[in-house]
Amino acid sequence: MTAAKQPWHGVHVATALPFSDEGYAVDWDGFAEHVSWLAAQGCDGVCPNGSLGEYQSLSDEERSRVVETAVAAAPEGFGVMPGVAAYGALQSRRWIEQAAEAGASSVLLLPPNSYRADDRTVIAHYREAAKVGIPVVAYNNPYDTRVDLTPELLAELHAEGLVVAVKEFSGDVRRPYQIHELAPGLDLLIGADDVLLELALAGAVGWIAGYPNALPEATVELYRLATSDDPADIAAALPLYRALHPLLRWDSKPEFVQAIKLSMELAGRKGGVCRPPRSPLPPESAAAVRAATEAALAAGHR
Repeated sequence: MTAAKQPWHGVHVATALPFSDEGYAVDWDGFAEHVSWLAAQGCDGVCPNGSLGEYQSLSDEERSRVVETAVAAAPEGFGVMPGVAAYGALQSRRWIEQAAEAGASSVLLLPPNSYRADDRTVIAHYREAAKVGIPVVAYNNPYDTRVDLTPELLAELHAEGLVVAVKEFSGDVRRPYQIHELAPGLDLLIGADDVLLELALAGAVGWIAGYPNALPEATVELYRLATSDDPADIAAALPLYRALHPLLRWDSKPEFVQAIKLSMELAGRKGGVCRPPRSPLPPESAAAVRAATEAALAAGHR
């Protein structure tokens, strides 16, 4: 693990964004309260304008205001790492500039995803992003982007000083070891809730997380145990991981936004509706999420 704590270390929650039940207007006060609440629950930061925040359905004005609202609501020392994905490098750079001007501490950037970019194009994309000067965390999500940030490519990006860390969402638990071998100074961040323990044991120094939106106390405790150097903590992490895994695995499903918002509602938080084109969960999926959430709550996981 890295000795010095950096702004992208620890548990950063990919924040859900609340909307009004009619008209899908953003509930700005509700979002600010949610950021403050996550800080009070022991999280280390937030990642607004990710897929969980439904950034693709926001106007440019709304997307800018999301970052500004998160920064304004964040207490001192609480990180704000906005997602700055866009189809083109120039658009991503503008979102990075906006995030830096708003006071964000780092940004999370997907590779170009309007087509299957080759390595040369990916490197040029991150070069453009690095010009702004704020730390850039790469986001590897080959399922949605069709671009795989392989360990070899990440090593090139890191060697050139373009990225400080990677959010690893491939689900391949062998990847961390290759990344550490090829780019030993590149920080590994857990990118999917349902491989938390595996990537924590492989040396992750952070988690960009979905389910703390609903159950922050239990999930933060799980992260702390799983990343501990104390064998007793690791042993304690396993039963908690097993208890939460029926929920955590929803973070890797296409309906993860709806699932997490439903769990939030059941846990007493405002999850609410999703903006179109996301529609409510089908009954069988909603029943599964409901059962898993109620089981976790009944076991005292909050």
